[in-house]
Amino acid sequence: MPMPTQPDLSSLSLADIARLAEQNKLPPVDKWNPDHCGDSEMRIARDGTWFHQGSAIGRQEMVRLFSTILRREPDGGYVLVTPVEKLDIEVEDAPFTAVEMKVEGAGDAARIAFRLNTGDLITAGSSHPLRFAASDDGPRPYLLVRGGLEALVARAVYYELADLALSNGSAPAGLWSDGAFFPIAGDDAVAA
Repeated sequence: MPMPTQPDLSSLSLADIARLAEQNKLPPVDKWNPDHCGDSEMRIARDGTWFHQGSAIGRQEMVRLFSTILRREPDGGYVLVTPVEKLDIEVEDAPFTAVEMKVEGAGDAARIAFRLNTGDLITAGSSHPLRFAASDDGPRPYLLVRGGLEALVARAVYYELADLALSNGSAPAGLWSDGAFFPIAGDDAVAA
């Protein structure tokens, strides 16, 4: 069955985005506990590209399918899990990438929605917080997607976030979304 085409984010209201996100039911990977079966020979690169045995997976439908059975383990590792099989997968940074964003409202009434490289739609808020980690090349923003799985916010989208944070006049500089405030440069975002 082909994957449905993804709607244009700019044409959706945040209410539409919330409705679509709610309709996107995922398998209960947190309830599946099969024996470990080995290595999937898969890797998710820092830029969000999925690889199998060294070759990029070119079919977005396959990436989307695999992303629905991805789970973060208590030890910090990642696995692809089904009711009968659990396979390790290497993740270079974060398993998802936030590639597009949309903002509605202003100040503490603002809401920021993101489209991930897998097509998932996530609205930042208390259930999906943004965090900014320090790195040698500046703060690296992450969005919690689900179950310990995060999306690295793409650099172009980060620049949009930074512009929004600087223009809203908050002190410290930060972002409001869905009633939650996220400082853009917290203690973990200050380079050592």
